[in-house]
This record gives sequence, C-alpha cells and structure tokens, in this order.
Amino acid sequence: MNVDYRYILEPYKGMKTRYHCPNCNKKGVFTRYIDRQTNEYLSDAAGKCNRLVKCGYHYAPKQYFSDNNYSFDTKINYKVGVKPKPKTSFINVEVFNKSIETKQTNYFIDYLASIWDYEIAYFLADKYNIGTSKYWQGATVFWQVDINGSVRSGKIMLYNASNGKRVKEPYNHINWVHKALKLDSFNLEQCYFGEHLLNEDNSKPVAIVESEKTAIICSIYLPEFIWLACGSANNLNEVKTKVLKGRNVVLFPDLGCFDLWNNKIENLTNLATFRTSTLLETKATETEKRQGLDIADYLTKIKI
Repeated sequence: MNVDYRYILEPYKGMKTRYHCPNCNKKGVFTRYIDRQTNEYLSDAAGKCNRLVKCGYHYAPKQYFSDNNYSFDTKINYKVGVKPKPKTSFINVEVFNKSIETKQTNYFIDYLASIWDYEIAYFLADKYNIGTSKYWQGATVFWQVDINGSVRSGKIMLYNASNGKRVKEPYNHINWVHKALKLDSFNLEQCYFGEHLLNEDNSKPVAIVESEKTAIICSIYLPEFIWLACGSANNLNEVKTKVLKGRNVVLFPDLGCFDLWNNKIENLTNLATFRTSTLLETKATETEKRQGLDIADYLTKIKI
C-alpha cells in the first residue's frame, strides 16, 4: 500500500491559488494547506508565506490541530497503484526564437545597459537566453533551457529600467509563458536557469543563486563560475540538481536564507560537492540582513 501525506501546501495553479498572508497582509504571497482526503482548505490561517525573509509566517497543520485540540491524522492511504509520472512538456522553439529575436523594448536589458553598456547587455541576453514578452510593455522572459537544449518554459517578469527592481505594484508582475499561452495540459518540470551553460565547460565550478537577475549580473563580476539560478529560495532541490553530478558547487543564498540552503546540502552531497558561501553572512549589517539583499546588490556597487 502506498502511503502519502494527507495535508499538503496547495500546488501552484496561478495567482488564484495564492492569498493574503495573515501575518504581513501582503497579497498573493500566501499558500494554504489543503486536506487531500476532503480536497478542502484546512484553515484560512494554516499555510506558509513565500516571503521567507521579510515575513516567514508558517502555520503548519500539526500546530493548527494542537491549538484546536484536534487529533492529528497525518497519513492518507491509497489502495490504487502509483500513477505514472506525466511526461515533461516543452515550449515550441519557434515561440522561444520569436521572443529572443524581437526588437521590442526590454526594460531589464535597458537596466543591464545602465550598469555597463548595450554591448555587454546584449552579450548577456544572448548568453542567458533573455527574451522579451508583449504580455506587459517592456517585460522580460527568463527562458529555462535544459542541458539538452530543450525549452522547459519561460518566466515572464517586469522590471524597472532605472533601478532594476521588479514591478510589484499594483500587483506582482510575474507569469509563465505556458500560462500566458493557455497551454492547460502543460506539465512544467523546471530546470536551473542557465543550465544550458553547463555544456561549455565540464570542469568549471558552478555557483547557484536565487534570482535570474543575480545569476546574470554575477557572471560578469565573477566569471570563474558558471552562474545558475533556482528561481526562488525553495527551488533548490534534488531533482534539479541531478544535472550537476560530479561538479563543485558553491551556494550563494540571499541574506536570511543561509540556514535554509546550508541545511539542504545534506540531501544533495550524493550528487555534487557543495559548500555554502558565508561571504554575505559575515559582512552584512543587521539592516542589510533584514532587507534580504543578495550578492548582486553588493557587486553592482563596484565599477568595472
């Protein structure tokens, strides 16, 4: 008999499945726990805020049941055999090429040019497969191209061309290409952003950061690494890391996420040699730690 957890965080199915956080009151950042036995939400308050550094709210089912003096049944049993894993879906290469080749304005590329110049900005756009989307005026597509050259999908994001900050008002401007194209049966299996670059050098050490923007910027300042991004603090996992087997890998977590990432190494060491950089943790001020800065925030202050 196959045993699985009864209470899980609701899988992402667009912003309709993300809610106001009861702690920080931010919209679209809270994931609720669902009861797989009943297919209903456990409680409006039971869930986890994805603002790990600036909020960190997590009200787990075990605590919810304890607070309400309920018995805590954690398992759900299935008599039916395990369903076969669905095949990974990919984006048509013509869609990818059109996004890469368009001459439309891209605010993120404009921001990169403000740090250096357009020659370097377009070099980075070509290296990291930075596309442009008309979903929002000036929007960027961070294409996830795996080590085999297949396009998993693209993350659409909108940036401020002047300061390089993400546009989060009046709502968080982020979407996926397969969602924008309404590919309802699309089965996304993410890979590391920049994974295609692993083919360039089998011996070069790898550095992993959280955001795509950070990986791109760091590749200029510290070219001795192949810079990859996992896309969010929780997206550093074993499935995506299999492609790094035999590599030397350095993790550069955002401030406030050192313990989260460092504790994950134990489950990844069978795949590659890992260490977690302490650079930011030892140099940052308390204010900077509260802000959750990353390594790119420091490097961009250096003129090269």
